[in-house]
Amino acid sequence: MGSKSRKDKYARAGPMEANVDKMEAQLKLWARQIDVLAARPGKTGAKVRIEYLQNIDELKLRRAVAQVKVDEFKAAGIGKWEKLKGGIELAWSDLEAAFRDMKL
Repeated sequence: MGSKSRKDKYARAGPMEANVDKMEAQLKLWARQIDVLAARPGKTGAKVRIEYLQNIDELKLRRAVAQVKVDEFKAAGIGKWEKLKGGIELAWSDLEAAFRDMKL
């Protein structure tokens, strides 16, 4: 039984490292929300629809960047948090801002 569970691994980590599972859950939620937004039928003119679809593409891109940052952190381990922290926080805030700015 030499392997430790993921929960045990993060129990010894700092506050941000312990939240990796929460970050991944939030990323999954955002992915579902993006899918719902993308599936909405166009109720307006072509120009507005194009802008809406561009906003969806931007959400997808920012979500992918945030996922990459979380994956980098997980691969690097808890010892590299300080080095990766800024990138994760920036990607996270960019994605949150994109959702706030999305014209629903």
